[in-house]
Amino acid sequence: MNDSPKLSVIIPLYNAAEHFPACMDSLLAQTWTALEIIIVNDGSTDTSAEIAQTYADAHPNIRVLHQANAGASVARNRGLEVATGEYVAFVDADDLLYPRMYETLMGMALQDDLDVAQCNADWSDRTSGHTWLSIPTDRLTSTGVLTGPEWLRKALATRRWTHVVWMGVYRLSLIRELNLKFVPGLHHQDIVWTTEFMFNARRARYTQEAYYKYFLHNQSVSRLKRQGAKNAHYQRHYIKITRLLDKLNNDYAAKIPIYPEFREQVTREALRVCHAVRKEKDPDIKQVIIADIFSSGMYKRMMKNVRSLKLGYQAVLWSYRLNSWRDKRIAARRTARRPIRVR
Repeated sequence: MNDSPKLSVIIPLYNAAEHFPACMDSLLAQTWTALEIIIVNDGSTDTSAEIAQTYADAHPNIRVLHQANAGASVARNRGLEVATGEYVAFVDADDLLYPRMYETLMGMALQDDLDVAQCNADWSDRTSGHTWLSIPTDRLTSTGVLTGPEWLRKALATRRWTHVVWMGVYRLSLIRELNLKFVPGLHHQDIVWTTEFMFNARRARYTQEAYYKYFLHNQSVSRLKRQGAKNAHYQRHYIKITRLLDKLNNDYAAKIPIYPEFREQVTREALRVCHAVRKEKDPDIKQVIIADIFSSGMYKRMMKNVRSLKLGYQAVLWSYRLNSWRDKRIAARRTARRPIRVR
């Protein structure tokens, strides 16, 4: 197996000392041993860096890079710069991999000359231990070889597939050919990155078997209960994502089929922001988010990308709500640009 094509595994590491050893042990237990493991310490303030160095000292295929805290996007980009494998994979430092994950995915990739091979995953609540399958098999089963756009369309149609990079292996030469980067500082940057990669992938394949275990906890980005200024700041990430997705659809319209699911992805991400307005308790912050929706152009993007009656109904309903809640006496752009103090 050591003579097999190398897989570079990139791990952004930030204050994950409690769970990081279990993650590393699951990597070292992989039946695919041709691994280059790149740990990017993102300015950890606990003992994560020391733990990482202990593993690197014991295993020649592990290296540790250090950077000032800049977020997972910058850490992943740094790892991509130095990776030397034929394929690359990403792992979150507090998750686990099942032993045959990379043997399975690399086997698929090499057998069918894939740009990307993806698997299913288990999601697990770290507190309760409750675990469930990311994509139920009644929604999607293993596929043959598809183009990237065909696979993305099929995945989005399940309404259970999520834009996460840790469910696959990706051809590194294609990433470099595209100069594909994660957007620094953007929450849920996987959404934009995986969309553009799939738009360019010529050959993709999926297995319904779960080989990755993703842990949800109270500090998970998607689980944090945000109110007030923190909520407004967070929603600006989703607003930016709608703009970036809409731009990708427009930029690639002459190169690939832009399926209805790609358009409606923009609308669905916009609806997340709308739901956040409903849940916001601070009336001033509520007006800030509504102002952001209109001044950023997200409202227009939400409406123009509707491609089905069901989603159209939701968009029209939210259009009515937003306009009824909106304080017309306040200039939207002035409100949107107002500094927000985060406590």
